[in-house]
Amino acid sequence: MDVYQTEEQQVEAIKGFWKENGTAVIAGLVLGFAGFIGFNYYQDAQLANEVATSDAYQTVMESAEKDGKAFTESGGKFIAENKESSYASLTALALAKAASTHKDWPEVAKHLTTAIESSTDQGIKAIASVRLARVQIQLEQYSEALATLAVALPESFKAAIEETKGDAYFKQDKIELARNAYQAAIDVEGQANNGTLQMKLNDLAQVSSIVN
Repeated sequence: MDVYQTEEQQVEAIKGFWKENGTAVIAGLVLGFAGFIGFNYYQDAQLANEVATSDAYQTVMESAEKDGKAFTESGGKFIAENKESSYASLTALALAKAASTHKDWPEVAKHLTTAIESSTDQGIKAIASVRLARVQIQLEQYSEALATLAVALPESFKAAIEETKGDAYFKQDKIELARNAYQAAIDVEGQANNGTLQMKLNDLAQVSSIVN
């Protein structure tokens, strides 16, 4: 199962933004606050810490391309040392993706859970939640998958959420609930021509005819 066929561009866009602009944004925020409460309060420590975190994140991501084992170790260490940073959740997503190449689904689930817990960005939380639910379905943890998707998530993820719910229901032979979920996904604006969803609905119709 490839749990990274969707939402990947959203994650890459966020990662790319922080890679190119993270230091500048952080520096701008620090300088902006300085105008109100004085630059001396933040001075070197605050800015240096954020810049160091950004640099450390870049180094960790570079290690992902060179040595998978080293990335797992350095990534885990980075998250432990930077739990309050926005980079922690991005690193957890990258670790989850790396683990998925080995089909180590429990490890993927662990990293996605970390991404959800460490992020304050609702988009990242939603991406990680949908991916986690898909992994839980892969692990036959259907109730857990539905619970993962039961939290409040951005409306823009409704189609992915409903489709994943449908998959969980289908695996439990809850045909009517699966049909409702798939239809809800199709009804979302822009999803009307989703061939995959329509195929899933057609498959449900065939299952229903056999059962009945």
